[in-house]
Amino acid sequence: MTDARIEIVDDPGRLRYEARIDGDVAGFAQYILTDDLVVFTHTEVDPRFEGKGVGSALASFALEDVRAADQRKVLPMCPFIKGWIARHREYAGLVYGVPESTAKD
Repeated sequence: MTDARIEIVDDPGRLRYEARIDGDVAGFAQYILTDDLVVFTHTEVDPRFEGKGVGSALASFALEDVRAADQRKVLPMCPFIKGWIARHREYAGLVYGVPESTAKD
């Protein structure tokens, strides 16, 4: 199972990003859309797939998707997504209420 490829898709009908491994839903990140926000409400990984990078793959894909497709900000109500952003500060600018960085390299 460690060599399994994680496929992530947005399922807008169910308002969630799904992670699939060999056709099985391994996890999902649920969201709510508003005009200005993508509110991440819950992330869940099937116990059979824990420790395989499913949660990180979901968070990364979902945040990149928001960044690429929307002018919306992210409101991470889900503790997993909130914690993932805290560990990957390059996504902090997507978070609602967080000012854009003025740091220069």
